[in-house]
Amino acid sequence: MGPQTPAPRSQNIVWHHANVSPDERAAALGARGCVLWLTGLSGSGKSTIGRRVEQLLLDRRAHAFVIDGDNVRHGLNRDLGFGPADRTENIRRIGEVAKLFSEACVLTLTAFISPYRSDRAAVRALLPPGAFVEVFIDTPLEICEARDPKGLYQKARAGEIAEFTGISAPYEAPEAPEIHLRTAGRTVDDCAAEVVSWLAAQGFLSA
Repeated sequence: MGPQTPAPRSQNIVWHHANVSPDERAAALGARGCVLWLTGLSGSGKSTIGRRVEQLLLDRRAHAFVIDGDNVRHGLNRDLGFGPADRTENIRRIGEVAKLFSEACVLTLTAFISPYRSDRAAVRALLPPGAFVEVFIDTPLEICEARDPKGLYQKARAGEIAEFTGISAPYEAPEAPEIHLRTAGRTVDDCAAEVVSWLAAQGFLSA
């Protein structure tokens, strides 16, 4: 059983149900939604692979969308930092947004470091069985650090960034991800194609 979601602070609210069931919605739209939760170190390729998967899915006329970790910090989560409590709240909010997208039958890709297993488990617990797909972008630290597209590892090594995942803060790798992408020596297209093939095999894509 997953972590329990705290009750809302306001007591003057009720849950409003849709007029159509999830199965009816999926039948009408010809698709089933899910959340593909891409997790891995900074520089592992989460956003790059996620965007390529999105393009491949759109090429197949599947309804897909990427929720990017940096992008949400420009708006929805602009008030959050990178300490443990803020990281947890960051993932909680995105989990709720991703859940809404998946209920709308969108193949929703998220690209977040999300370093804590408990936070990822909390998002999984929000969704129906099978709708949370953990995708471990497994790229060795030395490769991520060599890429360092934002110069963050260099700053972390110099002590200019505190609580940097993989250097001064922990990354808890998935123990049993639905998709385990070992990226070393592989192309972006190859990794993305593996994700799309998995979705097809699991019945998320129509013929």
